[in-house]
Amino acid sequence: MGLFSKSPKPEALPWVEITSTNQLNDLLHNIDVKPVLLFKHSTRCSISSMALNAFERNWTSGKDICDIYFIDLLKHRDVSNLTAELTGVEHQSPQAIVIKGKEIVYEASHSGIDARRIESILSKV
Repeated sequence: MGLFSKSPKPEALPWVEITSTNQLNDLLHNIDVKPVLLFKHSTRCSISSMALNAFERNWTSGKDICDIYFIDLLKHRDVSNLTAELTGVEHQSPQAIVIKGKEIVYEASHSGIDARRIESILSKV
């Protein structure tokens, strides 16, 4: 593989976009056995784009280990604000929050978001 060779593009992740506060409320109040991952992303921020790309490159579990949700901060700031209010996790961007039952088992922002670490944690809970 040469310096300018393209690596194969990873398969798209099965993101579910959260577009309303009602959708978020329903999700957070009805979490059962399967954990959920909330990924908050600013589409105009290069740091957020780098974190999202790194997450997508390193995530190998698809929807097997948890359901994955995407919050576009620019389109749905109200959803982001409610996420902080309901979880008690201070808003950051980009940010990943993993919830199992009613417990937050992982939260990180910026370059601290680590897909492999999330998968490791979820494999143990």
